[in-house]
Amino acid sequence: MNAKKINIIYWVVTGLFLVLITLGAIPDLLSVPEALAVFKHLGYPAYLSPFMGAAKLLGVIAILVPGYPRVKEWAYAGFVFDLTGAIYSGLSSGDSLLQVSPIFIGYILIAFSYIYHHKRIRAQKAKLSVV
Repeated sequence: MNAKKINIIYWVVTGLFLVLITLGAIPDLLSVPEALAVFKHLGYPAYLSPFMGAAKLLGVIAILVPGYPRVKEWAYAGFVFDLTGAIYSGLSSGDSLLQVSPIFIGYILIAFSYIYHHKRIRAQKAKLSVV
């Protein structure tokens, strides 16, 4: 696959994932009543909501900003922890697998984003070694 296709796939999948995360982070950051209701349902204190919102937005920024490969890896790991925690918390709070199943969309998107992030790196290195 050529570098242009890799780039397009990366940005489409990563863009979808980051929009999904951002749409969840903003209500958390602002402690919107609906977000606080979710935290309460999961058994978490309300003060955790703005922290989680800020952490998610920092992760979005880390993935978008070029360079800083280690920070980007940590952001990807943090999002996997967040998604895993969301599924575990939902199931532990009595939600059914069907109720938490939309979270798996996030797993699919982040997996493709991560895979294509590394394909982009390899394509860039290959391009540099040819020149």
